[in-house]
Amino acid sequence: MDLKTKIEGLEKAIKEHKDFAGNFENTLEKTKQELKDYNKPELTPSQMDDIYEAVESAVNQYDFSDTENFDVEYGIDYDGRVTLESHELSDSSGLIDAISEKVYRLFKEADCPEDDNSQVNTHTVAEKII
Repeated sequence: MDLKTKIEGLEKAIKEHKDFAGNFENTLEKTKQELKDYNKPELTPSQMDDIYEAVESAVNQYDFSDTENFDVEYGIDYDGRVTLESHELSDSSGLIDAISEKVYRLFKEADCPEDDNSQVNTHTVAEKII
């Protein structure tokens, strides 16, 4: 009886610690994302809309009917009909170029000397989580 109680207690303790570990893992992932986002430039909602519209325009103007952009694989069905087994966009560079061109038009490229470290963020904050 004592062993069963001890096993149940240990299982409960393990479950509780897993919950704590899950909370710490979630906090760690959120903090890592905040660190990644720290030096990203901020965009206004209007700028985000402009980017969306540029991408939408590029995709709408792309010629998806050009069969040279796709790799297709045909097969024969059981009743003798030819079927399209698979199709894959093989030349995505045209689409990527079209989208990039539309988005690049929204920005002006900044001069950024490679040896200039004046923009480097040297301020570090460490926080202890218990």
